[in-house]
Amino acid sequence: MVDVRRQELIQALPFARRFARALAGGQAQGDMLVANSLKQLATHKEDTLPARLSLYRHIAQNFVKEHPASELDAGLTINQRLLLLLTALEELSVATAAQILEIDENAALAEISRANEGLRLVAETSVLIIEDEPIIAMDIQDVVEQCGHRIAGVAHTEADAVRLAEETKPGLILADINLGGGGDGMQAVGRIMKRHQAPVIFVTAYPERLLTGETEEPSFVITKPFEPMTLAITTYQAVTGGLKAL
Repeated sequence: MVDVRRQELIQALPFARRFARALAGGQAQGDMLVANSLKQLATHKEDTLPARLSLYRHIAQNFVKEHPASELDAGLTINQRLLLLLTALEELSVATAAQILEIDENAALAEISRANEGLRLVAETSVLIIEDEPIIAMDIQDVVEQCGHRIAGVAHTEADAVRLAEETKPGLILADINLGGGGDGMQAVGRIMKRHQAPVIFVTAYPERLLTGETEEPSFVITKPFEPMTLAITTYQAVTGGLKAL
């Protein structure tokens, strides 16, 4: 592998980790997918895709090998999950996502359409929003409700988040990283998790800073600002547990 390719892969790693973790439903499983894919890329020099897309392709292929269609539940298919994550979370075009998965673009469009319908059938849950900016919190609340979920509460500070989590026992936590003078979103979640377990989606303008693979990190990270579909698919993966739902 030439040095240029190596540098491209290094730059792609945070995004690959986000994709793999959201797909697999956890840091350990997702990072293992990335590690195995990197080993394969080191011996497959004939791959002509850009480094980031090649990494996505190997992650997807390895996931499909580990989880055949026979393991699926009544929710989204693996291809539908892959397409939604690639287009909504990773912000790739449908054409690029189809190229990664080696399927026809029209077929990809049809699968995405069916997947959008499937998202509406996801089990409803209660969501605790941790966000220090009131206007942004209101926007997030609207998106969460559009996704079919209930609002357990809206916390603007770390202390409020811990208190509301104790009172409401939310089924999902959606947390900003930086709460300004009100504390730290990750610390708030850490304190909550000592008393109550729930999937967490972190929101940040700089996702690559959280996805180094070096320490215990979030399984679900979305980039701020985000589109409703990005939240919808990430919520689906968080609530259903990624591969644990397959």
